[in-house]
Formats: sequence, structure tokens, C-alpha cells
Amino acid sequence: MLDPKRLLTFRAVARERSFSRAARELALTQPAVSQRIRALEVQLGERLIDRGRGGFTLTPAGSLLLEHAEALAERLRLAEVQLAEALTGAQRRLRIGAFPSMLATRVPSAIAWLHEQVDGLNVSVVQGGTAELVGDVRDGSLHVALCFQDGGEARREHEGVRRVDLFDQPMVALVGPAHRLARRKRLRLEELADDVWTAATPDGLIHRACVAAGFEPHLAYLTADPLAIRALVAAGLAVTLTGQLLAEQLDGVADVEVASAPPRQGIYAVAPPAGAHPLVAPFLDALTA
Repeated sequence: MLDPKRLLTFRAVARERSFSRAARELALTQPAVSQRIRALEVQLGERLIDRGRGGFTLTPAGSLLLEHAEALAERLRLAEVQLAEALTGAQRRLRIGAFPSMLATRVPSAIAWLHEQVDGLNVSVVQGGTAELVGDVRDGSLHVALCFQDGGEARREHEGVRRVDLFDQPMVALVGPAHRLARRKRLRLEELADDVWTAATPDGLIHRACVAAGFEPHLAYLTADPLAIRALVAAGLAVTLTGQLLAEQLDGVADVEVASAPPRQGIYAVAPPAGAHPLVAPFLDALTA
């Protein structure tokens, strides 16, 4: 089994590209650092670093080992955060991350329910994109994060966290009250091919749904803010797709069902792979109730 101290020493050397700087970071002597790297190479039977006059580079084996060393460092940071919380009695503090439409729909009611169940509960919430939220769960900054993916794509996994599937929701078309299709109960997505669109990103779920329907959407407004989306659509400046949950919260616009296999959002949570906060499970149960 690889010695964690040697792995973390190798990580410091690889990141600093210097034995002396790594030694200062780890509060070791430079010979001690060199000895640990050499012992690791002997144990693996592979050279990890190619030393040269101008410095050194990682060998293929070294590059592979660095990925594992980074994962080990992330898990150790997470363990430090979780242990500190356990030892200081911070089990009633819950840090949540969410994407905008969940923050505007189910998250507040789930937190309100949790407050009724737990005395002295302290909850904080941040909004963010998937990569940012997953990274924050991975390093312990967040206890749980809510993410989504295109329901028509292969299940997305994220390294270093545990995924918990929550529910799927169909997406509906949002159009202004004066739009030609506002009184329709159902429409085909291609009927909006000539409209101006708003979406969170230029190449995300909405763009893919439009391309699958046979047209390239004219994306003039890029925003994930539910209030901005509502204002743009209500003013007749754009159309869009949004999840059914958010559509129910937006006044002054018309939501129309998309015919024939509408695009769907797969809603899921990510939590640490071990040592999950005890309030994460009740919070997720409240979200899906």
C-alpha cells in the first residue's frame, strides 16, 4: 500500500516544481523530501520525475500518480472539515448549493420544513453552476448541492462525490401573453424556430432541444435569473424553455406544453462520498415530498 505521506510529498513537489519549495511547504528538509520521492519510486518500480538541467518534468507514471495524490488531498481536506464540525458540535449548520430555478422553487419550502424539525438550525445557501457546486461539495465548503442535467443524455457522474437522483421534470415553452401561441395548450418546438430566444448558456439543454427539433435558435439573451427570464418573456422580447416547477411561479407569461417527447431536466444532488451531514437526507426528502 502506498504511504500517504509519500504521496502528499510527491504532490507538493509536482505542484511546486521544486524540491526546496516543497520542503518549505511541508516543513521538512530537502533531503527528507528527496528521500520520500525516491522511496516512492522504489516501491512502484517506476521513475516518477525526469530531472534535467532546467528543472524536471513528470513521467507518464508521475502524471498518473499526481491525479491520485490530488484526490487523496481533497479527501483529507474534506475529512478535516467534517471532523472539525463534528468536534465543535456544528451539526445544526447546513450549507446548501443550488442552481437558480431550484432555489426559486422547492429549496425555500424544504428549508422552512427543516427549521420546523430542528431547533437552532442554521442554514446557508449559495447559487452556482454545476462545476462550481460539485467542487464546493468535494472540498467540504458545501454539505450538499442540487444540480441538473439533460434528461435525454447519459447519466452524468462527478468524481469525488456521491450522486443522489431526485426527480425528472418536463420542460415547457414560455411565451409572452401577446404571443401568437400563448393561448395554445400544446405546441411543437419547431413552431418557435423564428422567435428570439433566451437561455442560460449558448450550448446547453435549450440549444440542444432546438437543434433536435430541426432549427438553430436565435439566442439573443443569456441569463439564468428567473426574474430576468420572466421579464424578457413577458415583454415579448424572447421565448424559452423552463422546468414545469419554475413555470408555475412566473406570473405574466404563458407556459405551453411541448408536444411529442418534450425535453426533460434530471434533478439530482451531490454529497460527499462519506461522512455526509446528518441533515442532508431529511433535506432531500423534503425536496421530493
